[in-house]
Amino acid sequence: MPAPTGATTSRGGASVPAPTGATTSRGGASVPTPTGATTSRGGASVPAPTGATTSRGGASVPAPTGATTSRGGASVPAPTGATTEGSPLRATPLARRIAAAEGIDLRTISGTGPDGTITREDVEGVVSRQSSVLSRQSPVVEPPSSVVRPSSFVGDTIIPLTTLRRVIGERMRQSASAAPHVTLMTEAEATNLVSARVQLNEELTLTAPRVGESPGAAQAKISYNTLFVALVARALREHPQLNSWLAPDGIHLLAQINIALAVDTERGLVTPVLRETDRLALPAIQAGYDALIGRALAGKSLPDDFEAGTFTITNLGSLEVDGFTPIINPPQAAILGIGRIVEKPVAREGAVVVRPLVTLSLSFDHRIVDGAPAGRFLQRIKQLVERPMALMLRET
Repeated sequence: MPAPTGATTSRGGASVPAPTGATTSRGGASVPTPTGATTSRGGASVPAPTGATTSRGGASVPAPTGATTSRGGASVPAPTGATTEGSPLRATPLARRIAAAEGIDLRTISGTGPDGTITREDVEGVVSRQSSVLSRQSPVVEPPSSVVRPSSFVGDTIIPLTTLRRVIGERMRQSASAAPHVTLMTEAEATNLVSARVQLNEELTLTAPRVGESPGAAQAKISYNTLFVALVARALREHPQLNSWLAPDGIHLLAQINIALAVDTERGLVTPVLRETDRLALPAIQAGYDALIGRALAGKSLPDDFEAGTFTITNLGSLEVDGFTPIINPPQAAILGIGRIVEKPVAREGAVVVRPLVTLSLSFDHRIVDGAPAGRFLQRIKQLVERPMALMLRET
């Protein structure tokens, strides 16, 4: 039934005048829309000019000169020279892909290429004009005028922020916001690492004690942390880009390998540094970290204990943690997180066997290192974990 003059039609609840001669299709049947009728698209008012058609049910709709379309509720003028119904549509493949990605009907674009072919430039021009209109109509969101304090409840306990806690928080905030973190994870079989540690400590027990020392007390037992530090030091010598700092004048590949080890103390997290780690034998690494960690736990660290670190290792294995995303210790390029060594079923030569596995999590600064070099570094650490006897082949 034809609607009387001045009637309105609605799509989405907004009324839009439709000019004389416009038609709509309902269920495949064309219904004339009289003068003054309105249509709505997505809640935005869109005048349909004389001769325009709209579609409900699959009918094609050429967009004539002066018509407007809606994106996200904002009215955007469509370009002139729309392709008329029945005429061949010529467009380059790239133009079709861009139009599909942007949700643009190619029939509304007048091509400037040979024989009216729609080119990439034609589509990008429409995108640019629409973006300009939408940006002018987008509301400006004002930042909050003040920080909202959390509400308090009766019985709350307030822990005052110590100087160390403030320093830790600020450094972590700066690192997380300034450095684009990427974390890579892999699992390494630790069968040989576990066996090597047992053999090393058995050998140390048999070592003749120095004068004045009791039997079996000549050397401290080698910990897993010491083995991981030695493995990482070897890998850093082979991959110097991970042993670097980012400075205003460029990326500094550092001459020394000074590995910091994260230590949990009552006062908070600290990272004492063992200098020239790659030049030390396993017993020296163990003794060096024993001294550093002992001072840290007692609250008697020296200022130099935390200086000049080039790479950091954090081990949460004792807390039954597997993989995690450690935050880089600035200005270093990367940090390695070590999880627990846990037995898991794995496939070996077509059979399922149980093996001890450890998860390694490498976070790196993507401003300094790309994904592939970081992946090769992590792969090398995995190889050394699975073949720790390579440490016996000391490099000069």
